[in-house]
Amino acid sequence: MGTALRIGTELVAAMIVGVGGGLLLDRWLGTAPWGLIVMFFLGAAAGVLNVYRAVTGLGIAAGYSRPTGDNERQDGDAH
Repeated sequence: MGTALRIGTELVAAMIVGVGGGLLLDRWLGTAPWGLIVMFFLGAAAGVLNVYRAVTGLGIAAGYSRPTGDNERQDGDAH
């Protein structure tokens, strides 16, 4: 239940930030509705990326990398 709530919150928060930023950008530059459209898609992409990280567990560890074995480097070669 907690994971589902986190995923929903991540997606909604990214969309709110994207749309809000787009509206502010349009008001500041007078480019309505282009800022809103562009920031909507950027917010949606950020939300999907955050959901992917949450589901795969990549957002848990610092640096977003999976732990490797003791004798294996990041590129897969042995020491």
